[in-house]
Amino acid sequence: MHVIVDLCVVPLGVGVSVSRHVAACQQVLREAGLQHQLHAYGTNIEGPWDAVFAAIRRCHEVVHAMGAPRITTTIKLGTRTDREQHMQDKIDSVCRLLDEG
Repeated sequence: MHVIVDLCVVPLGVGVSVSRHVAACQQVLREAGLQHQLHAYGTNIEGPWDAVFAAIRRCHEVVHAMGAPRITTTIKLGTRTDREQHMQDKIDSVCRLLDEG
């Protein structure tokens, strides 16, 4: 099953800046070969369900290995059975409407 996920991984107990941890998760997603897009408060990811959730688990493992004693993660996700949809499709749909008027 194809899934689009909005992921926000927040390490706790590591100080104020978490950019180092976010960068580590981005590297995990690159290594997993998943389509992803960083944004100001998280990352959009798309791909096969099992691969996406394996990468999310790996993000947790890596961030814990970096010294974070706790992690809180927020996940929003969507799946479709009527057709395959990608992140860019959703963006393009809104942009078309904006261009029309």
